[in-house]
Amino acid sequence: LELLQQDPSSPLFSVKTFEELPLKKELLQGIYMMGFNRPSKIQETALPIMLAYPPQNLIAQSQSGTGKTAAFVLAMLSRVNAAEKYPQCLCLAPTYELALQIGHVIETIGQFCADIKVTYAVRGNQVPQGSALEEQIVIGTPGTMLDWCFKRRVVDVKKIAMFVLDEADIMINTQGLSCQSIRIQRALPKGCQMLLFSATFKETVRAFAVQIVSSPIVIKLREEELTLSNIRQYFFVCRNREEKYRALCNIYGSITVGQAMIFCQTRKSADWLSVEMSQDGHQVAILTAELTVTQRANVIQRFRDGKEKVLIATNVCARGIDVQQVTIVVNFNLPTDLKHRPDFETYLHRIGRTGRFGKRGIAFSMVESRNVALVHMIEKHFQTEIKQLDPDDTDELERL
Repeated sequence: LELLQQDPSSPLFSVKTFEELPLKKELLQGIYMMGFNRPSKIQETALPIMLAYPPQNLIAQSQSGTGKTAAFVLAMLSRVNAAEKYPQCLCLAPTYELALQIGHVIETIGQFCADIKVTYAVRGNQVPQGSALEEQIVIGTPGTMLDWCFKRRVVDVKKIAMFVLDEADIMINTQGLSCQSIRIQRALPKGCQMLLFSATFKETVRAFAVQIVSSPIVIKLREEELTLSNIRQYFFVCRNREEKYRALCNIYGSITVGQAMIFCQTRKSADWLSVEMSQDGHQVAILTAELTVTQRANVIQRFRDGKEKVLIATNVCARGIDVQQVTIVVNFNLPTDLKHRPDFETYLHRIGRTGRFGKRGIAFSMVESRNVALVHMIEKHFQTEIKQLDPDDTDELERL
């Protein structure tokens, strides 16, 4: 982690234990319930800044699986005044699923803070106009949050003490989300603390961040730290989807799989694969953009509970789905952009569904021979090795 210091007087130090932080004992209990024993890299650097007094603005680059959600959740739970029954923290996420997941972390870490409540500004969660919200933390997607703040006026933006924006890189690339986020931020009071998180930190993100966060401290990942060193990456060269399917069956026959996520480029290929696997007796769930918000939440919950061992998904959930038991990720198709170049960020987020919190993970990609060059481009970009395997060599698979 690289710290770009903006304000020489700010308290910059990193911590090695949660006890060193100004955290209430209820929050320490919650952290231990989450299974954290000591702070992760992003937590040890960002938490002292987020909890500092007077409040500091922060822009942090950190991909999922590094403990960033727990970090800003601790900051929100520390900043709110439990005795006051009105919204004090707003947290924006690009998707419904991610908003629910952040809420789940708040409920776990905050389980001993009986008076702190969370509500969700997401599509389908109706609030009567002008009604007074009593929850101190509001998590939501930008469109609904905008509606709650300005149209329904159930959130008094002038009373917000902390504003968190998660997955900023996605916000910018998604139609309308960045304008909505900026509109909400502009209405916040002068002393409101701003925390912005993004897995990538390209020029577009930087320009967006500058509009939202004034005089921030910036924590940036060094480029080489973007690769996921605890994930072993392999690829198979396959002629067609039938051959890809055979390779998938060989993986299943040879490796002990906890739970697996399989990413397809199109809904059609996801549907085909789900039928094939079900006919072969696998318990499979499927997640595509066509599902309603409630259906998506149900699919993810069932997968979390282990009711299905395999989740087949299109890019809708390359980010933010955090299931500890996922040991294998399969790219049934490599992610590419419109110019048929590798989509590096999506690749990183997809394979990042495994190998969470220092656990070992394995990622397999199925590649047509004409696309082998894409694998080499990914290797070069992340300075990593993606080893070729023979799809029919089950002995080699067993040795993994």
